Amino acid sequence: MLILTRKTGEAIAINDNITVTVIEMKGGQVKLGIEAPRHVAIHREEVLTRILEENKRATETSGDLPALDAILKHRKTA
Repeated sequence: MLILTRKTGEAIAINDNITVTVIEMKGGQVKLGIEAPRHVAIHREEVLTRILEENKRATETSGDLPALDAILKHRKTA
């Protein structure tokens, strides 16, 4: 992990297309501004963790897929 010290108004550059700027420091919180291309996903860590868990659950199967396939094929021919 790289640890950097920044003051309000100072920034960190990541590659040549992402900039993280310290907007405000108040109490125990730091407000950051992030400039990045639209195709770059930016999430708080706890939100990303939830997204990944939901995606994992969505890929797990608990049902009988052959039976479901048979039902869908029957509907197409009916």
